[in-house]
Amino acid sequence: MRVVSNIDWDGVDETFANKRPIPPGGKCETATMSHDTYSDGTLTDILTSVKSVAMVGASANTVRPSYFVLRYLIDKGYQVFPVNPGLAGKEILGRPVYASLSDIPDPIDMVDIFRNSDAALEITREAIAIGANVIWMQLRVRNDEAAELAESAGLRVVMNRCPKIEYGRLSGELGWAGVNSQKISSQRPKLASKGVQHWILD
Repeated sequence: MRVVSNIDWDGVDETFANKRPIPPGGKCETATMSHDTYSDGTLTDILTSVKSVAMVGASANTVRPSYFVLRYLIDKGYQVFPVNPGLAGKEILGRPVYASLSDIPDPIDMVDIFRNSDAALEITREAIAIGANVIWMQLRVRNDEAAELAESAGLRVVMNRCPKIEYGRLSGELGWAGVNSQKISSQRPKLASKGVQHWILD
């Protein structure tokens, strides 16, 4: 049984249980959740509510996964801020690269962690300090201590998932590549301006 603020969350939809109204002047607690699986509703809610993303571990190497994800998120309309101390002051895909999260001058909704699991805890601390709302750890990145810290500060957490893959799966875009999205819907997809193979979440 999960109890938060004397509320029994058993049987409550995961998406609802992990939404947190933000009171004036601060953040409220969010329900502690299992990070082995995530409902489609939870992931869709995060990906459609987030507008700005700081990618820690972004690479300028065009064959690196972080470069693919960076380009994809930009194409989907997100404001993306690459973070890599080794490339600070340079640009990736026309976006200035920052040495740390605290150097970014704009508010950040989500921090996407493209570092190893051990590095995730300190990055999470920095994300909390700058007022981020979501911690997203990439595939094979999981740090339960970081997740607990983030959730206790009112942030939502996704681990061992790729936002590019999840966006493509949830929008139905992956279906063009013959991938089973495990999602059945009678709703017509919303097409992006780039053509029928580019779908967007709504």
